[in-house]
Amino acid sequence: MALLATQIRALRLPSPEREHRFHATRRWRFDFAWPALKVAAEVEGGIWTGGRHVRGKGYESDCMKYSVAALAGWIVIRATPGMVHDGDAVLLVAAALVDRQQANVSTTEGTE
Repeated sequence: MALLATQIRALRLPSPEREHRFHATRRWRFDFAWPALKVAAEVEGGIWTGGRHVRGKGYESDCMKYSVAALAGWIVIRATPGMVHDGDAVLLVAAALVDRQQANVSTTEGTE
């Protein structure tokens, strides 16, 4: 996750909150979050080693977490360590942030 944080700074993206708790009653947290835009990034570890994210209960829990986040209006970029390493993850995060920023501008233009 340190590499993704470095890439975010290198691209001069807005600073994220780390370990942002997005749900009032569940202990769910996002690795990186931009709450004002409802954009989050999750780095899924252990995918090649049989880690928690790919075993039955862990995978099921993640599905619930991401589904509830989507219903609450969050864009969640899920990335593997490989996607972080090759730069794809940060580009997806940047695209999501731009998309949400543009959506916010277009919804506020009609109110002025």
